[in-house]
Amino acid sequence: MKLTIEKTTKAFKKKLAVNDFSYTFEPGIYGLLGPNGSGKTTLIRMICDILKPTKGNILLDDTSISVLDEDYRDLLGYLPQEFGYYPNYTGDDFLSYLGHLKGLSAKEINIKKDELLSLVGLSNERAIKIKNYSGGMKQRLGIAQALLNDPKILVLDEPTAGLDPKERARFRNLIATLAGERIVILSTHIVSDLEHLANRTLIMKDGKLLVEGTHEQLMKVLENRVFSLVVEAGDLEEVNERMNVISLTQIDSGKILVRYVTENDTFNGKNETPNLEDLFMYIFGE
Repeated sequence: MKLTIEKTTKAFKKKLAVNDFSYTFEPGIYGLLGPNGSGKTTLIRMICDILKPTKGNILLDDTSISVLDEDYRDLLGYLPQEFGYYPNYTGDDFLSYLGHLKGLSAKEINIKKDELLSLVGLSNERAIKIKNYSGGMKQRLGIAQALLNDPKILVLDEPTAGLDPKERARFRNLIATLAGERIVILSTHIVSDLEHLANRTLIMKDGKLLVEGTHEQLMKVLENRVFSLVVEAGDLEEVNERMNVISLTQIDSGKILVRYVTENDTFNGKNETPNLEDLFMYIFGE
């Protein structure tokens, strides 16, 4: 199975939200990374056949998804950035309702509900109204509804936004168990979500695919170019002017640990192992 984005563009009036984007997805977990406004959600909505491309095509195994129509959507699971729910429904009621909308039989719904509520850790909360769920519980219910039809393509748009670190870690672990023979596309601007999760990461900027690769491939961009140096707090303004600073960490009342990128280190800093956040800040630091 392969999902091909073929020279796809989406224009809104004079703005190109997605600009000549091409890529082929095969089973695995893919991270779609970029700041807000980079075109991630527009691309996701085209992949989910909610928006139609202005130009280009999206193909599943060489057949346009617009031709496949319902047959394509039967293979798709989608968790939007903000998914709608009925606050007075219980988690159990909500999955039953959506199962019927997706054309599942009552027997299939009951089997899938038990299986998915257990998978996302909500078995004991299935009778609680959704309005009383925490943010993390709602997101886990969102994953469950996206998996009701056992999708071959699972698309998650900013699934961990607003979650605390514990819930984010739990969510990442859950996503890691879902790959198998699926194509999983995870759109986010939270770098740590992808560091150890995605098989490949695609970085978008201004609607374009800027760079893509495995974690190891992407880190080669910054190999021997990331350094750290301890400076006095009073020297910080000069440091910011002279260095391409990635991050600042206060280590005591008068000293700052500066992490920076340079091709020719004249400051005699400590050579550091680059990470995905370094690359993100290097590209989008402005």
